[in-house]
Amino acid sequence: MSYTVLARRYRSQGFGEVVGQGAIARTLERAIEQDRVAHAYLFVGTRGVGKTSTARIFAKALNGGSPEVDKAIMSGQDTDVIEIDAASNSKVDETRELIANAIYKPLRGKYKIYIIDEVHMLSTAAFNALLKTLEEPPEHVKFILCTTETHKVPATIQSRCQRFDFRNLSVAEISEHLAQVCKGEKVKADEDALHAVARLANGSMRDALSLLDRLMAARSGKETITVSLLEGLLGLPARESIEGIVSALADSDAKGALELCDRLLAQGITMEQFLESAILRLRDLMLVCVCGEATGLVDLSGEARERVVEQSRGFDESGLVHMIALCESAQRMTKTSATPRAILDAVMVRLAMTEKIADVARLLEGGAVAEAKPPGSAKRATSKKA
Repeated sequence: MSYTVLARRYRSQGFGEVVGQGAIARTLERAIEQDRVAHAYLFVGTRGVGKTSTARIFAKALNGGSPEVDKAIMSGQDTDVIEIDAASNSKVDETRELIANAIYKPLRGKYKIYIIDEVHMLSTAAFNALLKTLEEPPEHVKFILCTTETHKVPATIQSRCQRFDFRNLSVAEISEHLAQVCKGEKVKADEDALHAVARLANGSMRDALSLLDRLMAARSGKETITVSLLEGLLGLPARESIEGIVSALADSDAKGALELCDRLLAQGITMEQFLESAILRLRDLMLVCVCGEATGLVDLSGEARERVVEQSRGFDESGLVHMIALCESAQRMTKTSATPRAILDAVMVRLAMTEKIADVARLLEGGAVAEAKPPGSAKRATSKKA
């Protein structure tokens, strides 16, 4: 049999399984219990947060009953639950055909339910054709419109729907679900690796499951999924390399930072990838400095969190804010410069000089200057936690 991807095999099958959208799931479930089901709904949210899955679950709760019907609805193959991709059916003639067929009663369920995905892709004429039917549909018809770009859906359409906004999933919610999937697949995965996958998914469960699928395929035999495997698969800078460069910056060791950076670039890491990873690392350090070691704003666990906490003791928050701004500026400049490597090297030297710049600022303000440190010293003298 052909392989079915994780995002399809581990799709939510009931309201209780919807990850991160509990309030929406409860509201829809209670609407059915209280017989207060509206004629049209608008599900809004970024990709992979459960809009289509929730639409199917809602349709199953309205029309389901037998295992055969439930399975057909959840697979998008039921005769009474019609799924339409507006991206490929955006013309007015296709919408008019939908409206013409809406007058016919469902074959076996209570309702004829139209799930229109990416509804914002409909043409203006198609929206106008849908408008009247959406306002006063036949009693046996329900509409569920899904979109990632609600600003492209006309206000006249939105006003005729009950709107539900699906939020992005947190790293903790995604990593917890990934751990359950790994358990179901009998695959071992490090907690740090699952956290890293969840961070890369940017709130999308589907993206996280797709990446986990790739990691499972990339393993050798029953190899454990690790951060190193993830970095190798995506061509990301090794976490240890970024840590080493940041440590060199903490010690004002410009030479060491430049050499480590050069080694990374020689391995095929792009400047954009390096700067992005550096910014994320500096952000974690800044959050620990500002919010404390136990802050939930840092999406790391275990040994990875311990290393960030330890490294944060070599910085203060003002210096980290300055370093992040420098890296962000370098990101933009290297994309358009004819000499991007020179810009990157200059930024690395400037980052290593952050301590000296801070000393000059304090001197001008009449404050004390930190004692000079040789390259390779363990901590910054300006650290609040040192």
